[in-house]
Amino acid sequence: MTQRFGITTMAAVHSFVCFILVLAMAVLIPTSSGLLTPDYYNKTCPGALDAVRSIVKQRIENEARYGASLLRLHFHDCFVNGCDGSVLLADTPTFTGEQSADPNRKSLRAFNVVAEIKAFLNFFCGANVVSCADILAIAARDSINLLGGPWYEVLLGRLDSLTASFDAANQDLPSSFSNFAGLLANFKSHGLDLQDLVALSGAHTIGLAKCTLFRPRIYGDTDINSSFAAGLQKVCPIDHGGSHRSPLDATTNTFDTVYYAELMQQKGLLHSDQELFSGGNNQSAALVALYSNNQTAFWEAFAASMIKMGNLPPASSNGQVRLNCSVVNT
Repeated sequence: MTQRFGITTMAAVHSFVCFILVLAMAVLIPTSSGLLTPDYYNKTCPGALDAVRSIVKQRIENEARYGASLLRLHFHDCFVNGCDGSVLLADTPTFTGEQSADPNRKSLRAFNVVAEIKAFLNFFCGANVVSCADILAIAARDSINLLGGPWYEVLLGRLDSLTASFDAANQDLPSSFSNFAGLLANFKSHGLDLQDLVALSGAHTIGLAKCTLFRPRIYGDTDINSSFAAGLQKVCPIDHGGSHRSPLDATTNTFDTVYYAELMQQKGLLHSDQELFSGGNNQSAALVALYSNNQTAFWEAFAASMIKMGNLPPASSNGQVRLNCSVVNT
């Protein structure tokens, strides 16, 4: 049963919250700007996190899909040369960055929300102190929580990169067409493990996917519910079109466990999703089954893996706090 994060839910998961607080403090790591800590902006900009949450809340209330989009930006940032805000750098006549890579092109969105947050924080803080990479981490956490999921401490203190890599974005981001072995190898290459793979894939409990990403599955896969496939074939023809988007699970605007329950019914929208349950790995399938009916177990695993992913270090020790998230400071 899905519950919004309120008084009743907080009482039910009190031990979970304590666990995450302890975990957050236990994984402080050195970066080019010092240590990642949950209180990094307490002195330089008190209230910065509340300000971010307020804007994210307003945007999600206007369009719930923004929650999934902000979460996806954080994923796509961290998986390419670490969590450094590189995904936010816009192309210029002399520079082609990550936004133009195949996994991101005409797909990533919510850059306008990040720009709104950054502009407000520069005013609110009275200076350019909150990095764009940190904004992505905070906005992702708040999106999850505002859509009904867990709250956890975000570790802060990242710097923004001075460049972005088109090639790395094409190579490092996991593909929706990958089999289980390929997915696990990708996660391991980023210092993440099997549990991280299954837990973080639960982000697909919110959001949409384009027809081009699930067309091969609904016409070619055998581990798919026939009625589910037939319904999708009506909106995603085999020989044309690709702009239609379908929900990644049946409750696309609620951060719940339905995603995992549907994998057990062979209703994963993407081939890579279904591989978590049908790809031949017993440990992965067992975790899918666990998370499908144990919200607390999923929330604990997801929050821990988000913190772990958010600690992926940048490829370069050089960095800055960008005044404008889409361009390097001059």
